[in-house]
Amino acid sequence: MTSEENSGMETRVSVISIIIKDEKAAAVINELLHEYRQYIIGRMGIPYREKGISIISVVIDAPGNVTSALSGKLGMQPGVSAKTLTAKIK
Repeated sequence: MTSEENSGMETRVSVISIIIKDEKAAAVINELLHEYRQYIIGRMGIPYREKGISIISVVIDAPGNVTSALSGKLGMQPGVSAKTLTAKIK
């Protein structure tokens, strides 16, 4: 969905927390985040080498259906866990 299609739609600020347990999944995760880049406010990635995982927090401002689609696609990747927290902002 393009930003033109979303104009006029209510957006919400959400944080998607991603834990990557399989290093091979990192490329797919980055591709998905690039695909949704117009909604991303910021992101932070932390490699936790001692545990062999990577943790990424992504803050987005998007319509609910876009947030759900991205979170679902991220969480469906093998070796990846993703959870979303959406703020109630007026």
